[in-house]
Amino acid sequence: MARAARSVGRLLPTALDTPFTFGYATVLAVTSYVAGHADPALVRALHQASSTDVAHLVRYPVAVLFASALWIVGGILSPYAAGFLLVLTALERRIGGARAAGVFLLGHVVATLATEVPVGLAVWAGHLPGSSLHRYDYGISFGVAASVGSLAGLLSPWLRWPLLALVGFVLAEDLILLDDPMTNWGHLLALALGVATWPVVRRAARARGGSRSGRDLADPPTGTARGAGADGPAAS
Repeated sequence: MARAARSVGRLLPTALDTPFTFGYATVLAVTSYVAGHADPALVRALHQASSTDVAHLVRYPVAVLFASALWIVGGILSPYAAGFLLVLTALERRIGGARAAGVFLLGHVVATLATEVPVGLAVWAGHLPGSSLHRYDYGISFGVAASVGSLAGLLSPWLRWPLLALVGFVLAEDLILLDDPMTNWGHLLALALGVATWPVVRRAARARGGSRSGRDLADPPTGTARGAGADGPAAS
C-alpha cells in the first residue's frame, strides 16, 4: 500500500525533485483560479493582453510569448492541465528542470510563430481580413505537445509508439474537424518538435543515470540527484 502511494506520488511534481514543474504548476493554479473567479471583463482583458496574436507579436514579442504561457484554456480541469503535470514531471525527472523548460519553450515559441506568421502574411496579401491580426491565441498546449513528443523518446517502444499514436490521432482528429486549423497544425508541429529533441534528451537522460525505459513514467533515473534544477480562444 505504501509502495503504491509512493508510485502515485512520483507522478506529481514536488518542490525538491521537480522544481520547474512544481513552480510552474503553482503559477498556473493561481492564474486558473483568477480566470475562474475574477470579474469576466477583467479576465477577458487579461486574456486579450496575453494573446500571441500578430498585432501583439509585432509590438512586444518576448513579453506576450511569456504572458500567453501563464494561462490554461479550459482552466485547471482541462486535459492540458493533467497532461502538463504528468508529462512535465516525468520529463523533468529524467533530464532536469532546465532542459525540460527548454523543450516546453521550444514547442511554445516555435509553434506559436509558425501559426501566427502565416496569418500576418495572409492579411498583408489580402487573403484574410485585418481582424485576423487580433485573434485570441494563448495557453500551454503547444508546450505540452512538445513535451509529450520529447518524453516519448525516453520510453521503451511498447510505451513510446502507442503514446505517440494516441496523441497524434487526437491532434489529427482535431485538425480534420477544422475547428481551429492553424492552432491544430501548431499542435502537430509542436509534437514533431518534441520528437526532434530525442537525441538531446537521450544524452541528457544517460548523463543523469539512464532513462529506465518501461518503468513508471515519473520515476527518476538511477543516480538522479534530488532537487536537480532547473486555449474558446486558440489553445497554444
